[in-house]
Amino acid sequence: MYANVLVQYGVKSLDHTFTYHIPDELVSSVEVGRKVSVPFGSQKINGFVVSITDKKQDIEVKDIIDVVTKELKLNDELLSLGRYIQEKTFCSLISAYQTMLPTSMKVSNSKEDYSLKKVYVYLNSDSALVDEYVHKHQAAKKQLEIIDILRNGECLKKDLNGASLRALLDNFVVCERVQEAYRINPLKEDEEAYSLNDEQEKAFKTIVNCLDESRVFLLHGITGSGKTEVYMHLISEVVKKGQCAIMLVPEISLTTQIVKRFYNRFGDDVAIFHSSLSDGEKYDEYKKIMNGEVHVVVGTRSAIFTPINDLGIIIIDEEHSSNYKQDNNPRYHALDMAKWRSDYHKCPVVLGSATPKLETMARAKKDVYTYLELKKRIGASVLPDVKIVDMSQEIRKRNLILSDELQVSIMDTLEKDEQVMLLINRRGYSTIMTCLSCGYTYKCPHCDISLTYHKSSNHLRCHYCGYTVIKSDRCPNCKEDGISDYGLGTEKVEEFIKKQYPSYRVVRMDTDTTSRKGSHEKIIRAIENHEYDIVIGTQMIAKGLDFKKVTLVGVINADESLNIPDFRSGENTFSLLAQVAGRAGRSDLPGKVIIQSFNPDNKTLNFVRTHDYIGNYAYEMSVRKMLKYPPYCYLISLKVSSKSYDDVSVEANKIAAYLRRVLTDETIILGPTTASPFKINNVYRFGIVLKYRKSEQIKEALEFLDKEYVLNKSITLDIDVDPLRI
Repeated sequence: MYANVLVQYGVKSLDHTFTYHIPDELVSSVEVGRKVSVPFGSQKINGFVVSITDKKQDIEVKDIIDVVTKELKLNDELLSLGRYIQEKTFCSLISAYQTMLPTSMKVSNSKEDYSLKKVYVYLNSDSALVDEYVHKHQAAKKQLEIIDILRNGECLKKDLNGASLRALLDNFVVCERVQEAYRINPLKEDEEAYSLNDEQEKAFKTIVNCLDESRVFLLHGITGSGKTEVYMHLISEVVKKGQCAIMLVPEISLTTQIVKRFYNRFGDDVAIFHSSLSDGEKYDEYKKIMNGEVHVVVGTRSAIFTPINDLGIIIIDEEHSSNYKQDNNPRYHALDMAKWRSDYHKCPVVLGSATPKLETMARAKKDVYTYLELKKRIGASVLPDVKIVDMSQEIRKRNLILSDELQVSIMDTLEKDEQVMLLINRRGYSTIMTCLSCGYTYKCPHCDISLTYHKSSNHLRCHYCGYTVIKSDRCPNCKEDGISDYGLGTEKVEEFIKKQYPSYRVVRMDTDTTSRKGSHEKIIRAIENHEYDIVIGTQMIAKGLDFKKVTLVGVINADESLNIPDFRSGENTFSLLAQVAGRAGRSDLPGKVIIQSFNPDNKTLNFVRTHDYIGNYAYEMSVRKMLKYPPYCYLISLKVSSKSYDDVSVEANKIAAYLRRVLTDETIILGPTTASPFKINNVYRFGIVLKYRKSEQIKEALEFLDKEYVLNKSITLDIDVDPLRI
């Protein structure tokens, strides 16, 4: 018997299988999908078995050394899904499998056992042996104490005296047993399922009637309209049928409240899966899922790859989020993976959002997706009043951070013992550090970008490559004490708010404060318990969180995202502001939102003010149609990069010339132009963008280019199909 093995090296020149002989002693354990160790040149490496054959090989082949993973393996569905990712994203097959798997199954990882084992000790069932030992060892008080304890039942080994217990084990008076345990044990607080209102019931029944069909539903519900309750009712129906469900959320910060609700409703029938879990926790959850011990999986993007065997529904909450698209290779989108699995299992996909992507809504308008709408908030809650404040007037009053109106509203809210949320979508203290004497600006030496000042650590940091330098007041160029900071970040806002409202409790929620394990959960729990009065955060506070006492939301600088040079900036700004506005007034307390802007007449901001998603959709679609952007065409982004500026400039122009030569006039080719940022970690980058309607010819051209640059060590070509930003 022979196995075709895909080895661990992700380079495309090795993106094919190698054949190995299966020795007799391994025939029973080598299966398709198993991870095995094999000889490769003079090395011993790992790989996945992708097929097995009994066909005699014409040349002598080496033996498989061993099976590395005996418990977990890639099933047939995931093996096929990996090939789809390879074709869709132009990545190597091993890269596709790597991105689908937890650390314990990564092909280069040789560690087999991540299981947590608890060791219990108990008295030997031979009571005569025990009594005789007690009689002979009356002086061994510690040992006798252990025996007395164990007469009442077994105990954890670690809870008993080590030396005394060892003596009892050596004399077979005490025995031990090992039990595998899970690291995550859900704490359940009984929660009744809420009754659905008429809108929710209509959406629920429409989807339930199609549970055995591969269809996509768009559940368009305003913030606070009870989309999550619809999801939970749907999952309950699926579980009743003995099937499983995947529920995706865009950010780890959102899993805290969602997971709590799912634990309360479904108990230990839930597995969670996201990047903040430890390797051991991921192993446990993956094993639960693979063994069919749970029916519900809740997690972020990577949870779409969990090995569920009988999938009954896939739900993607906050479907508009860019977090569902992976930034690095392979650049897959979770929605594409969900559609593929939906076809495989013949089950529906439900997309939920208050602000669906334009492409999603366009498909719903054309009946490609089934459109369902929730127009009302649950209970007595209503959408908050939204006001736009002109900051150009406030600057004249030297109100650089908070307008008069926002300051008054904050104080009024706090005096009513309610909570405030402030959005500033930039972390750090300030965005630019420059010298007032000579104009010198701190920039990253490895990237084409300014360093961000983080006051808490007194460091200047590059948010691309991680380069860090201690901040000095003395200019490194002219040696004068003229360094000053410009721009706003969450740290500076936090410092200002604490000075303005010294008797109130303030918390900052951004990447810097939530990087430690469990920090998201800790902060969210504290906000729920009203341990903080004012919450300052980046976009991670904008989506999905539900705090009953938050009645005021302030947006410090709404122009930040509007001014990004990207065709999606208007859509993304509306989504961000509408979502963060939706955090206000989610109970019976009325909500208020104040948006600060230097451009108060901006159409996007005024659509937010009137809660008019459809108006914003129509406006953005008219712009997209005129400029030929999705959904009126498809996009592909090519990034050509190298450590040599001259090399990358020449090759980028060669690639663009080739594409213009082989593609028809129906395809618009933009570039090459310098990418933004132009340099990251000493690598120069050029970009080429393709706009097209038909893909057959383009696919052939891109496959040719992909193969052409496989062996080029100085040039890297990255192909991003359907990019979220260009």
